[in-house]
Amino acid sequence: MIRVMVVATSPVVRAGLSAVVTTNPRLTVVGSASDLNALAREVGQLQPDVVLVDLSGNLQQSVWEKLLVIQEQQYPLGMIVIVEELDTIDLETGLRSGIRGILPSTSTESEIVAAVEAIAFGLVVLHPDAIELLSIREKVVANPVQSLTPREIEVLGMLGSGLGNKAIAKGLHISEHTVKFHLSSIFQKLSVSSRTEAVAVGVRLGLIML
Repeated sequence: MIRVMVVATSPVVRAGLSAVVTTNPRLTVVGSASDLNALAREVGQLQPDVVLVDLSGNLQQSVWEKLLVIQEQQYPLGMIVIVEELDTIDLETGLRSGIRGILPSTSTESEIVAAVEAIAFGLVVLHPDAIELLSIREKVVANPVQSLTPREIEVLGMLGSGLGNKAIAKGLHISEHTVKFHLSSIFQKLSVSSRTEAVAVGVRLGLIML
């Protein structure tokens, strides 16, 4: 049996997703949560194989940070998220935060069940529209400045001031794990492999003022 945990703010959505999961005899719902904080508290005890998270109407940059922290504090989870509009999310950031499946809210019951099974077996699941968005983004986002989030620009600026991870975390009131998450994203977007290179590129692009 594949153990599934459902996370959704709305009780109706939680019940609906749970019902979808149980249409497959190979899947069983071991628990549900109303938000990511509740997930963090309960996931260790429930030990699900896959976590199905509905992010409709609740998609903020901090969501990816929370999911990353949950992965680091618990154990690697097969997380699949359902979002209203695929083009409103940063797919690369989502995948880096540990997400293994991304589906739109228009997905059918059979698509959701198939995705849960695939992720339980260690596969990554993306809706065809999401794959198209990835290729479009590679062509359109030629300037890395456009793809850095405001928080990433803040972190980059603090790097330019010579601050370490602990100091950056304290200054922004976030965890060191989250700082590492932002640094990984910055390095990838700026195509660099070190803090020194990131600062140099940041200065060249006008993101860091000396």
